[in-house]
Amino acid sequence: MGAVPLLAALATGIGVAAFLFSLFLLVPLGAPTVHMVPEATSSRSEEPRIGTGARLTRAAPRGYVAWIERQIVYAGRAGEWTAARFLAIKIVASVPPVVIAILFIAAEPSLFRNLVGGFGVVLALVAPEVFLNARADDRQKAIQRALPDTLDQMTIAVEAGLGFDAAMSKAVTNGRGPLAEELVRTLQDVSIGRSRRDAYRALERRTNVEDLRRFVRAVVQADEYGISIAEVLRIQAGEMRVKRRQRAEEQAVKVPVKIVFPLVFCILPVLFIVLLTPAVIGIMRTFS
Repeated sequence: MGAVPLLAALATGIGVAAFLFSLFLLVPLGAPTVHMVPEATSSRSEEPRIGTGARLTRAAPRGYVAWIERQIVYAGRAGEWTAARFLAIKIVASVPPVVIAILFIAAEPSLFRNLVGGFGVVLALVAPEVFLNARADDRQKAIQRALPDTLDQMTIAVEAGLGFDAAMSKAVTNGRGPLAEELVRTLQDVSIGRSRRDAYRALERRTNVEDLRRFVRAVVQADEYGISIAEVLRIQAGEMRVKRRQRAEEQAVKVPVKIVFPLVFCILPVLFIVLLTPAVIGIMRTFS
C-alpha cells in the first residue's frame, strides 16, 4: 500500500472516530447527579452518575481544562460558558472540517492535497482556542485602557468627600465596559455581606491586568493598615497615567518595525513592477 492511500485511510479512521465521539457528546451536558435510595427499601446506595460534561473534563488534561476555565473568566463569560461545553462544541465543530478534508484528499490523493487537508484539520482544531483567547485578551486590554480614567474619577470623588465604595459606585455610573462590569460585581459582593478584602481579592483573580492587580493590592493594604485611601488613589492614578503614556510611546516606536513586512513584500514589488516593466519591455524590443 502506498503512502497516499495509507494517509487517506488514516484520515478516514480519525474522522469516523471523531464523528462517533461527537455523537456521544450530543447527550445534554448536565451536572453530576446522585440518585438516593431510601434506607427503608434498600441498604445499597447507587454510585453517583457522572454527566457527559464531567467525563469530558476528566478525560482532558487538567492543565488544559484549567487554562480554558481561566480564559472563560478573563473573557467575562464565567456564568454562560463552561469548560465542558467548550470542549464539546470544539469536538462537534471539528467534525465537518475533518470530513471535508477526507473527501478532499480521497478525491485525488496527492502530496498537495494531503498538506492542504492536514492544514485545514489543524486550523479547525485550534480555532476555538484562538477565538477564546482573543475574546479574553480583548477584554483585558479594554480594562487596561479604561483603568487610568476610572482611577482619576475615583480620586476626584474621594477628595470631594465621598467614601471609597461611593466613589467606586460613582465611577461605575459614569463608565461603561468590562472594567465597570467588574467593579459592579465587586460592589455587589460587598453589598451582600462579603468582606472588602475577599471582594477585592476576587476582583484580582478575575483579571490578568497587572496594573489592576497592583491597585487592588494597594487598596487592600491601605484598608488593613489604616492608610489614607485618598493618598493611595492619587499615587495609583498618577502611576497609571505615566504607564499609559509609556505604552503609547512604546507602540509608536514599534510602528516602523511593523511597517517593514508589508512594505517589503506588498508595496515594493508592486512599485518595481510598475516602474521597471516599461524599461524591461523597451530593452526586450531593442535587442529582439
